[in-house]
Amino acid sequence: MAPSGSMPLLEHLRELRTRLLRGVLAIVAATVLGFVFYEQLLAFLTEPYRGIEPDLAAQGIDTNLVITGVGGAFQFQLKIALVAGIVLASPVWIWQLWAFVLPALHRHERRGALLLTGIGVPLFLAGVALAYVILPKAILLLIGFVPEGFESLVSGAEYYDFIIRMMLVFGVAAEIPLAVVLLNRLGVVSGQALVRARPWTIVGMFVFAAIATPSTDPLTMLFLAIPMTLLYLVSETIARVSDRRRAKAVPEVPDDEASPL
Repeated sequence: MAPSGSMPLLEHLRELRTRLLRGVLAIVAATVLGFVFYEQLLAFLTEPYRGIEPDLAAQGIDTNLVITGVGGAFQFQLKIALVAGIVLASPVWIWQLWAFVLPALHRHERRGALLLTGIGVPLFLAGVALAYVILPKAILLLIGFVPEGFESLVSGAEYYDFIIRMMLVFGVAAEIPLAVVLLNRLGVVSGQALVRARPWTIVGMFVFAAIATPSTDPLTMLFLAIPMTLLYLVSETIARVSDRRRAKAVPEVPDDEASPL
């Protein structure tokens, strides 16, 4: 007979297994949906490339998207459907993770966690949308270096990896204000510390943008670094305001008077 103390752990493991299974099933169902709407997804993903073909033709550059290998087309479709499934099913599997973690949190921690999630998702999507908007400019600039007399053949897998990486980098970078505000709320950094570190932080953001952007061109780097800098300045302001509010809420104890603690 198992000890009574082991029962809660087993119950937690069963609940974790159930919630993981629900999340996986949601991803599988959404991936099947991605296969059904593959043509529409493919058109959406290739639109940045198709939109610049006339501009490249005007420069005398002939370019085409190609798929290589016997199974290349199936692997390409599977990859697109799987990523689409993960994105479409994200409300389900994210909620399953939260539903497993939330009971262990206090009430104020639950409110904070849900608030951070509610803010973080729109910020991530805004970063992804910005990447999608500037993708044509980045692709046009990079393919524009093809010398005269050469034809540009872009692998579908390479193109897909390029745009997914761009979207992920921009999406994660958009979470900067959320991370800074969270660190400030936890007491790790103060608003004044953020002000003092501002010059080095901005330099670090430009270095990160230069390394992280797969296009490696200065224009795309600026498109990433400038919004990151503006978001950092916004989060710095929020942290300073939050520090002032906390300072007013905590009464000062005179030096000659013992603290109640």
